[in-house]
Amino acid sequence: MTPDTQTTEVERSAIRKVTVRLVPFIALMFFINFLDRTAISFAGPNGMTEDLGMTAAQFGFAAGIFFFGYIILEVPSNLALHKYGARRWLARIMVTWGIVAILFTWVSTIPQLYVLRFLLGVAEAGFFPGAILFLSSWVPQRHRSTVLAFFYLAQPLTIVVGAPLAASLIQAHGMFGLEGWRIMFFGVALPAIIVGIVSWFYLTDKPADAKWLTAEEKAWLTGELAREDTAKATAHGKMTGLALTDRRVWLLSALYFGLIYGLYAIAFFLPTIISGFEEKFGTKFDVFDKGLITAIPYLPAAVSIYLWSKFAARKGVKGWHVGLPAIIGAISIPLALFMGSPETTILMITITACAIFSALPNFWTIPSRFLTGPAAAAGIALINTIGNVAGFAAPYITGVLKDTTGLYQLPMFVVGAFMLLAGVLAFSVDWKDRASTPQLRTH
Repeated sequence: MTPDTQTTEVERSAIRKVTVRLVPFIALMFFINFLDRTAISFAGPNGMTEDLGMTAAQFGFAAGIFFFGYIILEVPSNLALHKYGARRWLARIMVTWGIVAILFTWVSTIPQLYVLRFLLGVAEAGFFPGAILFLSSWVPQRHRSTVLAFFYLAQPLTIVVGAPLAASLIQAHGMFGLEGWRIMFFGVALPAIIVGIVSWFYLTDKPADAKWLTAEEKAWLTGELAREDTAKATAHGKMTGLALTDRRVWLLSALYFGLIYGLYAIAFFLPTIISGFEEKFGTKFDVFDKGLITAIPYLPAAVSIYLWSKFAARKGVKGWHVGLPAIIGAISIPLALFMGSPETTILMITITACAIFSALPNFWTIPSRFLTGPAAAAGIALINTIGNVAGFAAPYITGVLKDTTGLYQLPMFVVGAFMLLAGVLAFSVDWKDRASTPQLRTH
């Protein structure tokens, strides 16, 4: 066996073990994370808005205020993760948000709902960029796109599994004397506490500490990651403060804003739009049927994540791997509400979901190419923070425009405009890997 062959086998074995051991568990955490933050979208059209007397704008504000708390603590939380280690910090985040999420079971007024959504954002702050940073610290750059694609599968699969699950919990209306939407909040919150406790014992902060890797695999991973960090620090090393002023970070933040605007406009309002099929098309669906229909766009989206990311990884991630899906989504989402049947409406929304989810994992391969150490923690957190401003803007603006016009057509044109912005920015970036860094340029 030659040294090159041995290195190749050690590399394959190490990446396979990391993928099998860590990615499904982090994806499970992400699954629970996304389900808890979007549970309000299932509760809204299934009794909550009626029981609390909410308008579309108030519902949008309740959905979006989550991101106020999330944004405020995003960067400090990710820096704390870098300081204290992912195992401790991600476990703390999950248990905290699980406790807050359970309190939604007993919310009785709109102001209480606002406060709890804000606190949920505070509790969840740092989880997503922390998970991205954690996985990036385990796999070299050339494997990152594939690993992040597997991780990102959790997001669409959250709706595929979560929508019928939420519908089933809602149909348990009357259990313990509670409305169905309250039972749903309790049911989706409890797993966060359980998995958070398990993660404390299951996760490992770095390859050198992994008892489930051989000595050769530890040495290879540690060496590869150290060489990448050295190259980034030498060519483009940044202290935390400089990372926060790097124009590349801000350009990527604006691009991410457009993608996230589309993601959360659909995530928070799709169940409500489906509930409106009865009035628009004269259809009749029960709660579980609506849950299944809500899940339809996300199963093809999960497939598209895997196939598109695999294709991009083989070719080398370039701007059009993000820009083309973003532009397709920008066109399809406004068209969805001009369709003449529930089937064609869902088809267009499915195209949009596939487009958004295909772009996201490829986007996240870029920041860690030119940021390392505390700068990576701060830069990735900032990108996620700015992008998640759209998490507030999308549901709130959508709700206000719906109340103003009485229709969802105009709000979906706004969604399309922001996704078009993301597509244009993606095509304005030269994503070629030079000295382990993408050179960003705007036209």
